[in-house]
Amino acid sequence: METPAAPATQLAQRPIRHAPATRHHRGIYRFPVVRQLIRFTGVGIICTAASLALYALLRPWLGPQLANAAALILTSLMNTALNRRLTFRIAGQHRMARDHLHGVIVIAVALVITGGSLGVLHWLHPEATVADELWTTTLSGFLATAVRFTMLRHWIFRRARHI
Repeated sequence: METPAAPATQLAQRPIRHAPATRHHRGIYRFPVVRQLIRFTGVGIICTAASLALYALLRPWLGPQLANAAALILTSLMNTALNRRLTFRIAGQHRMARDHLHGVIVIAVALVITGGSLGVLHWLHPEATVADELWTTTLSGFLATAVRFTMLRHWIFRRARHI
């Protein structure tokens, strides 16, 4: 009586299937977006601290809007470079200039969000302090960060979304 199992010669001819690259991650870490969000958060903490320090340093000389713009612009190249390398694991020179150009657009969106929040703060509370401005830019920065991650993941670095 013959068994329903395939003969050994047929088993040897079957192609070997390799597990997906994310197979070695367990639990919630098996999703690339979770790993990217964790790395993105680390980059964000570094860039936010640098941006807030620059804002506080430049605010007395430039005023709130220009200090915010200068801080965001100065940290934008660092942010794009760190996210490119650490969050989305893209190394090398290929498309680097284009990635940074697109990163400037992403920072412009963040500037509209944070600058708009400063404008609203000063419209509602004209005698706002530097501490009020820092809180406002930090809180609006959370929204800007969510927009930035979405734009980076689905537009600029979409070629590396699944890493």
